[in-house]
Amino acid sequence: MSGHSKWSQIKRKKAVTDSRRGQVFTKLIREITVAARHGGGDPNFNPRLRLAVDTAKAANMPAENIERAIKRGTGELEGVSYEEVSYEGYGPGGVALFIETLTDNAKRTVADVRHILDRHGGNLGTSGSVAWQFERKGQIYVDASRYHEEAVFEAATEAGAEDVSQEEGEFIVTTDLTAFQGVQEGLEAAGVEFTHAELTYLARNEVSVSGKEAEKLLRILNLLEENDDVQRVHSNADIDEAALAGSR
Repeated sequence: MSGHSKWSQIKRKKAVTDSRRGQVFTKLIREITVAARHGGGDPNFNPRLRLAVDTAKAANMPAENIERAIKRGTGELEGVSYEEVSYEGYGPGGVALFIETLTDNAKRTVADVRHILDRHGGNLGTSGSVAWQFERKGQIYVDASRYHEEAVFEAATEAGAEDVSQEEGEFIVTTDLTAFQGVQEGLEAAGVEFTHAELTYLARNEVSVSGKEAEKLLRILNLLEENDDVQRVHSNADIDEAALAGSR
């Protein structure tokens, strides 16, 4: 729909100019620590850790920060133990929200999430209330100015990708969860460099929101993203871009 954007697109636009590097590093360190704790400290044998380290490097995190986070995860250094907790809820306009967190205090985190939702026209749901509206997928981003669409499409599909689309000057390669790493390797083997890769939740169907509802929803999404415990927020909203100015 013209003049509308998904929350994932809006987040990526914000990330280009977002100056809150310290907060970004905090979230990345938590992800690296938990990934190392669950799968070991070698990125070559731990796909989740490899993704987290690659993301941290792309954000220009110093190598020593990455190494310390890995050692905290493997127990070589003392550190806080984080728990993975997901929350489900609704925003204005009946928009579904799936919120991933890494926290050392689940009571604090759920209270923060509930407060943000309640204050701005949303509400916290029960487990399973909205998760069914999302699918776990991998997405790989390629700079569209560097490659022809046909070359990216061919390399991606041969490696097992489900879809290749183009948005905001990027090719977005979508994969099944099990094919995510293999498609990255296939692109690299074909000489196609990618700027970013992530595991995400994609909405099965989208809900259009505009006007005051869109402004309130954007306020909720921004406040959730600013919370240190919240790693990622997924929404099925198709947001009226005219609301962006009003949300600032």
